[in-house]
Amino acid sequence: MEHFFIQSFVDTGLGNSAYLIGSHATKKGILIDPLRDVDRYLHAASEPGLTLTHVLDTHLHADFVSGNREIAHQAGAVIGASAEANVAFEHLPLTEDSVIDLGAFQVRVMTTPGHTPEHISFLITEADGKTPSALFSGGALIVGGAARTDLLSHELTQPLARHLYHTIHDKLLKFPDELEVFPTHGAGSFCVAPSSPDRTTTIGRERKTNALAQPQTEEEFVKRALTGLPSYPTYYKYMRGINQKGAKVLGGVPILKPLSAGEVKAMLDADPGAVVLDVRDNKAFGAGHIPNSYGIRVDAPLVTWTGWLIPFGSRILLAAEDAAQRSEATRQLIRIGYDDIAGYLEGGIDAWARDYPVATIQSMSSKELRERLEEVMLIDVRMKSEWDEGHIPNAIHFEGGRMAWDELPFPHDKPLAVQCASGNRSMSAISVLKRRGYHNVIQVEGGINMWKMRKFEVVKDGRS
Repeated sequence: MEHFFIQSFVDTGLGNSAYLIGSHATKKGILIDPLRDVDRYLHAASEPGLTLTHVLDTHLHADFVSGNREIAHQAGAVIGASAEANVAFEHLPLTEDSVIDLGAFQVRVMTTPGHTPEHISFLITEADGKTPSALFSGGALIVGGAARTDLLSHELTQPLARHLYHTIHDKLLKFPDELEVFPTHGAGSFCVAPSSPDRTTTIGRERKTNALAQPQTEEEFVKRALTGLPSYPTYYKYMRGINQKGAKVLGGVPILKPLSAGEVKAMLDADPGAVVLDVRDNKAFGAGHIPNSYGIRVDAPLVTWTGWLIPFGSRILLAAEDAAQRSEATRQLIRIGYDDIAGYLEGGIDAWARDYPVATIQSMSSKELRERLEEVMLIDVRMKSEWDEGHIPNAIHFEGGRMAWDELPFPHDKPLAVQCASGNRSMSAISVLKRRGYHNVIQVEGGINMWKMRKFEVVKDGRS
């Protein structure tokens, strides 16, 4: 790889990596699978003086809005997308015959269906066009697994898993062990099957350690690929269509408009689709917030939980601690297509409290919870995999992501104590419960982590 360099950009909230590949000699570069707030990629390319010639997507993403059109608009790069993706904007349709020659290296296209029907991977070769140097595998092969095949429809889940089997076993595992692999999806992404925290790998490592890359029949592979998949955020159902049609070009991260408390109140009164999203930490939210706000702290991550809990297309009014929080929240929101951000509450919750009522959330310590376990209904909002590893006695499991959409089986005449691992998700779930008419709701401080620190009893499937 002495003729070119690879720079990765990891977004831990989405669990994804984008990649810049460039040559100091030719001053040409390409981007693979960028997010929509593209300023960091443009800055990284400008430092060594690269011209971005192409921006390439491995597939129609289900978990974020592609930054391809932003890069094309701001840097003049050509968008490359799978010919099977049928995107509705100007692009270079890519097939297995496609080769992008950047002088110092070539990009060869491989059709690698499975995670999605139109999925492609990019093989970087030396300038001779023969010697493979790096594989950008999208979701076709990731560290310790592969991206899931059940995101499009129930009918396509098994057929795509069969495609994935042939992609991995008939194509990708034919490469030499030393070939480096740079996946898009990784730990933290709900697009993935079981994986490791590492972001890059080699064919040899996957051949030895990846359960999906072991010698097995197609039937065994399909069963393994479809076992133990977690639930995923509701906003996913909108992303593929947006990426196929082409997201609106923003031209940069939007600068939000300041709104007085009176303006926020008027918007909320006039527009049933307007919601307040409060991104402060859970203690600050619990101490006082605008009634009916969604409380999702900015590092929850906001990008996942907004997409899980807030109806897509909502008009968002932001409540934040400071300019840095607002900027980070705006970035995360546009990454998943929540573009209608009307502005932010100027002066924060103090400005609101001067003229309008403020809502609060009760809390209890793990010690108090233990004393009141018979008196309250304890709701554990962690993921099923976390619940299966152990939970507080008498708890009811109800994943936080389902709280906004599912029928709620909780009584209105009993206090509801809500608990997660440490306190972030429980506060978000409580904000939804309050919006849905539950008023006697209490947050368990520190969640099950604090409960365990105190050496209180944890049960598994009814057993201690």
